[in-house]
Amino acid sequence: MFEGDETLTIRDADTLSYRNGRQYQRVSYHHDAAVGNFHFGERHPMKPHRLTLTNHLVMGYGLHNYMDVYQPRKASAAQISAFHAPEYVDFLQKVTPDNAHTFASVFQKFNVGDDCPVFDGVYDFCSIYAGASLDAARKLISGQSDIAINWSGGLHHAKKFEASGFCFINDIVLAILDLLRYHPRVLYIDIDIHHGDGVQEAFYNTDRVMTLSLHKYNGDFFPGTGNSSEIGGDVGKHHSLNIPLKDGIDDQSYVQLFKSILEPCINSYRPTAVVLQCGADSLGCDRLGCFNLSIKAHGECVRFAKSFGLPMLVVGGGGYTVRNVARCWAYETACFLDVELGNKLPDTAYREFFRPDYNLHPQLTGRVENRNSRKSLENLRVKVMEQLRFLNGAPSVQMQEFAPGGYDIADDDNIIREDREEEGSGKDLKWESPKELLRDTEMV
Repeated sequence: MFEGDETLTIRDADTLSYRNGRQYQRVSYHHDAAVGNFHFGERHPMKPHRLTLTNHLVMGYGLHNYMDVYQPRKASAAQISAFHAPEYVDFLQKVTPDNAHTFASVFQKFNVGDDCPVFDGVYDFCSIYAGASLDAARKLISGQSDIAINWSGGLHHAKKFEASGFCFINDIVLAILDLLRYHPRVLYIDIDIHHGDGVQEAFYNTDRVMTLSLHKYNGDFFPGTGNSSEIGGDVGKHHSLNIPLKDGIDDQSYVQLFKSILEPCINSYRPTAVVLQCGADSLGCDRLGCFNLSIKAHGECVRFAKSFGLPMLVVGGGGYTVRNVARCWAYETACFLDVELGNKLPDTAYREFFRPDYNLHPQLTGRVENRNSRKSLENLRVKVMEQLRFLNGAPSVQMQEFAPGGYDIADDDNIIREDREEEGSGKDLKWESPKELLRDTEMV
């Protein structure tokens, strides 16, 4: 059992009880039911239906009663083009399975094919999950939420000009760009088994974002990046932190390493906001994974990241054994609410997906030999400490010109203002334009 904050226990699927007046971080939950209805293909490992299963567990446990639940807006093409190339966005808007043959000449250019197939509604799918991450970021910016959750997001491989690794649009980069308009420094944390290459690449040359990714790395495992030698470039040098792991890492080793690295990262970098990618393919028994993590260990990392009390955007990511993805993200929703769930799953329309035990915490560990020695993990920790020594305190924010990406920034500002007025806080933010806030960072 991991140590964590004081929690309230829900026995099985009972309703939550009153929290005795304690001050809790305000959590918002951003979910569009339509996002689970898309289909990459019969044999494709990415199953958006996992989001439907997750939502049913969240609702079945009654967690929605203790969060602000929002139906997110779809992201517009202009918002998506804040990072992605307009010609790529235009392609996604127009291509369908029926007309795909007419776009065959650009499939290779945009890396569309087997891993990232053209399926019915591909652009709608992208605009839903990207819009949810942008909505969640707005709630943090406006102060309405301390923690904003979008389990449909976290598609960290997509690049400016192309799809990659089941990811078409990089909602994380879009959300961080929004956060950077109001936050001097953002820390991005990635616990997916795959390296968060798309996010690292986008912010590789800036000190406004620090990326921390724990992942499998051997040079061949997708995406083939994420060695500890990738440390950032230009003013972003030492702001990309990569923790390359071998097969089979277990609960104790992973959690201990995560905590020993994250705390000094936060103390040295002093972020004003955090984005946490909770890819569930780092769990044991994942269809595409090879780690030995239990849901409780994965959740303990989430609890620890939460404990610093920083504004936090939470997104999903990978995860290809769908029943365990749903279990994990429902459990972690409870972690953000300081609630301990009973092990017996609630009775939902999708209960049979979780047979035969119908438990929240199945046995997932010990299936793969742990090839990570104590010495190798300590060496990884030491390398991170050496990088952090070069930071010399938090970076200053210099006001430099930046091309904001073509959409009307005032639209988002007005939405955030309206949100604050509805909340009745009466406290306005200091509004800054991305032109003045963001460094002149090359978006590769």
